[in-house]
Order: sequence, then C-alpha cells, then structure tokens
Amino acid sequence: MLQKPRGTRDFLPDEMAQRRAAEAKMRDAAGRWGYGEVCTPTFEHIELFTMRSGENIRQEMYTFEDKGGRQMTLRPEVTASVARMFVNEGRSIPKPVRWYYVADCFRYERPQKGRYRQFWQFGVELIGADSAAADAEVIMVADDLLRSVGLDYDLKVGFLAPMKHLLAGVDPALQRQVMGYLDKRDLEGLAACLQSCGQADLESSLSGLVSCADPEEAFEICGEIPEADRIRGIFSVLEGEEIEYAVNFGIARGLDYYTGMVFEGFAHNLGAENQVVGGGNYRLAHLFGGEDTASCGFAIGFDRVMVSLGEIEAPRPPVVAVLAPAEMQVHAFAVAREIRAAGVRAEVNLLERGIGAQLSHAAKGADYACIVGKREAEAGTVTLKDLHAGEQREMTVASAIAEVTGSGAR
Repeated sequence: MLQKPRGTRDFLPDEMAQRRAAEAKMRDAAGRWGYGEVCTPTFEHIELFTMRSGENIRQEMYTFEDKGGRQMTLRPEVTASVARMFVNEGRSIPKPVRWYYVADCFRYERPQKGRYRQFWQFGVELIGADSAAADAEVIMVADDLLRSVGLDYDLKVGFLAPMKHLLAGVDPALQRQVMGYLDKRDLEGLAACLQSCGQADLESSLSGLVSCADPEEAFEICGEIPEADRIRGIFSVLEGEEIEYAVNFGIARGLDYYTGMVFEGFAHNLGAENQVVGGGNYRLAHLFGGEDTASCGFAIGFDRVMVSLGEIEAPRPPVVAVLAPAEMQVHAFAVAREIRAAGVRAEVNLLERGIGAQLSHAAKGADYACIVGKREAEAGTVTLKDLHAGEQREMTVASAIAEVTGSGAR
C-alpha cells in the first residue's frame, strides 16, 4: 500500500473544515486592514531564493530541472515571490501596497511536531511605506490575525539598530555568532564567544541590551542612535493601541535580511517548536531588478497555529439527507436540487436499500431526513424528519426548506 511522502499530511473533511474556518477569520481580519489577497506560482526559478539566501539554501529546497533545462524549485517561502511579483506587476500601483497570501511551501528538513516538509503560511506584505507607523501597522495586523482565531501567544518586538550599533566594529562572521547567542538569550555562550575573540568589553552592553524593558533603556546602553525617533514612534503606536507585547532588542532574525524592526510570536503550548509568527523590515525589490523599496511583512506558521488551537468546532450548516425508494430516485434528485438552490446542503441516498436502512445511515451525519415516497410525490409533498428530536411532519418542499433554514447552524 502506497503511503504519503514523509513530512506531508492528509486532511479529512472535518479537519479541513476547522482549517478553513480559522483561515476565513484571518482573511476577514486582513481585509479589514485593507490588505488584498495575492497568489504566486508554486514553483519559481531557483535564483529567486539563492540570490537572497545564498547557495546553501539549495539543500533545504525541492529543486528540479524542467524540460527546457531551467533550474526550478518548489517555493520554500513566499516573501521573495511577492517581492518578485511587485517588481513584475506592481510598480505602477499606488503605494503603499497592502497584500496578503495563504500558500503552501516546501522545505526538505527533518519532520517533527509543528514542522513539516509541506507547510502553510499566512503572510502579509506592506510595500512602499518607510515609517514608524507602517512598522507598527504590520505588527498590529499580525496580532489581530492571531487574536482573531483565539490563539494564546506572546508577542516580542525589537529593532536591529541598537545591536548593529554595538557590533559595528566586529567582524561580520563574529557578528552572526554573537547575534545567534543573543537571539537565544544564551548569555553564557555569548560571554565565552566574546572572550575567545578578544571582544569581552562588549559583553556587558550586549547582555544588558537583551534585558531592556523599553527603548529608553536601550538608548542608555548604545547612545542616541539615528533610528531612535523611529523606534520611539513604533512603540508609541503600540502603546496607544494597547497591544500586548514585550520589548526584545535581542531578536536577530537574520542580519543579512532584516533591516530594522523585527518581531516574533510564540504560542504557549507547542514546546520547542513554538514560534508561530515572525517578521520585520526588509528590502528585496532591488535584488530582482526593481527600485530599492522599503517593505515590511510577516509570515504566520498556519500549521503551528492549528496545532496550538487543538480541536476547534467549525460551524456546520444543517445537512439534509434525501431518502427515497429506488423507483422514486429521479424525484428525489429533483427535491434535492430544490433544497440546494436555497443554499442548503442536501445528500441523496445512492445505495439500494430500504427506507429504514437509509434512515439509520442518515442519522450518522445528517440533521434532517427528507423522505420522498410515492405518496409524497403524488401529493407534491415530502416528509421531513428531525433526526435529533425524532419528530416528523409532511409538508411542501418550500415549507421543509423554511423549517431547515430556520434552525440555523448546528
């Protein structure tokens, strides 16, 4: 028996209903902020990702050569694709551009809880606005999306400038090591690293930076840097909107990619793989042939959100099972068509069995049974049975539809 590929999943209807319900809430939230949905190709030229992340990313990607000899890859993330699309299609659109996407991505890595080889991202990109207000909006959109589905999580917000200022005279390779320790809040590892490289004088400032409770404490450590007003502006908006967050000037999120504000969110019940959102400022358009354009965005790990939420009850509209003896099947389909035309889900019995067996089967998944026998057909009626209450009455199809739709979702 063939099995699904490692790191992928099958979703049955009930689970898909839960995912779509959560996704719909996020879509609604993004729309209220003025973000419109976009869609990019599932596969792209491999250079789109190696130009940004270097050749080492190849080992994490599903790559292939097409029939024209071109090197292609299944997308490992979507931000680069959106930036490429902006350069191709969006440069004439009035700025700022507010886009969101829901897409599956592919990475060849070791599968574990909350980490898969095929996974879904819900992302937002704000392109063409270079301001504290733009940074704050993106953070608030992420928070709104996650709160809209009822996720219990912690939001951490930082800015790279104070850390970069302190590390300005340090070799780039060492910078990456140091930022890795800061990102993990591994102060012992940080101290050992700085000691071995002759930069022990930075230990106090850097360890103090990750412990700052507000921007002013950071400026006491690194001085009044050029980005100070922007940093103050971001946190001022977040405070004014009463967003729940914690300051963390130790967030690294890739020195070679993010340029300013950075933020992350962590669910409370996922163990080690608990990051559910990450984002910040970046500039990619110029890499793909466009103008150097300020951009800000984030990606939500939709699969981790669903794992964190656990079993959630998706709204389910009433289901009507249309039952009939074999000789009345054509009439049963006509009745079902009329029910569906009113926006109600109707399922016609397709197996050759008696009405009693049909009722038993219908009771496993339907809310109502609409029985169409010879007598009902001649009278232009149906017998509607409430499968939860056990009550049944003969009535017209229109009256049956009114009865069902009046009950609302179950």
